[in-house]
Amino acid sequence: MNDPYVLVNDDLVPEKKASLLVSDLVIQRGYGIFDFFKTLHNIPVFLEEHLDRFFHSASQMRLSVGKDREELKALLHTLMEKNSIPDSGIRLTLTGGYSPDGYELVKPNLVITQKPLPLLSGEIFQKGTRLVSYPHQRQMPDVKTIDYLMAIWLQPFIRQNKADDVLYHREGIVSECPRSNFFIVTAAGTLVTPSRNILKGIIRMKVLELAASQYQTEERDITLEEVRTAKEAFITSTTRHILPVFRIDDQVIGEGQPGKVTAWLSNELERVVTIAAPGSATPAF
Repeated sequence: MNDPYVLVNDDLVPEKKASLLVSDLVIQRGYGIFDFFKTLHNIPVFLEEHLDRFFHSASQMRLSVGKDREELKALLHTLMEKNSIPDSGIRLTLTGGYSPDGYELVKPNLVITQKPLPLLSGEIFQKGTRLVSYPHQRQMPDVKTIDYLMAIWLQPFIRQNKADDVLYHREGIVSECPRSNFFIVTAAGTLVTPSRNILKGIIRMKVLELAASQYQTEERDITLEEVRTAKEAFITSTTRHILPVFRIDDQVIGEGQPGKVTAWLSNELERVVTIAAPGSATPAF
């Protein structure tokens, strides 16, 4: 594949030549937001929901997107046609702009990138994931900011604990992983996910919709102690959909393999994604 193109505001440029000035607040202060969705067979998956969240994040951070929804879709269409990457991840980043003093909010810069995204395999689901807990609460948790300072800083800690990712908690109340939402299935069979101090993911929303027809669901606080006695646990994200959690800290969850609820929800979610993105040859919106 040739080097992909990116969009910097309205300019379509090769990725290797794309740039921002060092005065941008995203560089000076780490001030910016983003959203990320994937395309399958040239069709954006759950695009409307991702755009809802992108515009919400921009509003909360006092950043003007500078485009309405249809104009943004047109830019995405242009980029997808130019790159011709049927299965991909597309990231929209909105920065604080070229600030004269490194502090004042000015006109934001909009950067849109596209990368190939490998299709999910059943082996990843069966392998599951291991989490280690850590006390931390993100700033403005309902906004998808570019601030992943703690998540990156904790990488050695995660490896030392032979885990794959970290599960944040505050005073024993769990919230989320850096790039995914968290669910448990209680001993009584209730599906529970944290309700506050989290970024509400698109896949999280779809899972709750699917589960409502089959299981009792609750959005509420979950304690670390409750997590350790859960029958099942899993995380959700745009890239991995549903991934079973087999261990948290030193506690094995359930039987150390995908549980019945997790497996059913995963199958149903794949069905919904397939309906959202059937085979197609050209970019569609």
